[in-house]
Amino acid sequence: MSYTYEFPRPSVTTDILVFSIRDGRLQVLLIERKVDPFQGAWAIPGGFVQMEEDLRSGALRELEEETGLSDIPLRQLRAYGAPDRDPRGRVITIAFIALVQSGDLIAKGGSDALDARWFAVDELPPLAFDHAQILADGRAQLARDVTASIHDSGLVAFDFLPEKFTLSEAQKVFETLRGEDMDKRNFRKWLTNEWSIEDTGEKSTGGRHRPAALFRLKPE
Repeated sequence: MSYTYEFPRPSVTTDILVFSIRDGRLQVLLIERKVDPFQGAWAIPGGFVQMEEDLRSGALRELEEETGLSDIPLRQLRAYGAPDRDPRGRVITIAFIALVQSGDLIAKGGSDALDARWFAVDELPPLAFDHAQILADGRAQLARDVTASIHDSGLVAFDFLPEKFTLSEAQKVFETLRGEDMDKRNFRKWLTNEWSIEDTGEKSTGGRHRPAALFRLKPE
């Protein structure tokens, strides 16, 4: 396929924010850049979209090439197009976001990445390009995704809970994803009103605290 353009045109990249809860903290997957610009700096995984490639396909390809992760469920976040955001020239990037369980995922640097590593979102290294802003926007979107106003997106929070969970366990997960503490009484009222959960009639066992009621999502 050939192309003829009358006007100058920008390049297009994708950047992929992959979040997870690890060790009780919200973390994001970053890569250490192997080449300039920003060689040796940490960055969001991503790269240039090929001429005959869909944006999502390009994002998935770059993510696998740079981190080894595949089949990640991506959602488009937004576009970033400041003229000076990339020292290589006029580059517009489309950011994608994902929230995954990472216990069985093995991330390793590949392609033009020296390393791939999880970082707590409140302990980030300096980031290349405008990736600090992209990450901040993704973090804010993730918090909105687990509010009652976005019910279907909020269901992903339950992926980080066992099939049968206590309300305290649920509150910890939602607080981690939202990045804020929640009043215990208000949280429990909100949770039971907004999501279809049911008391299993069972109690938690072990631990130093009193046994607590176990809940689960109602089958659809």
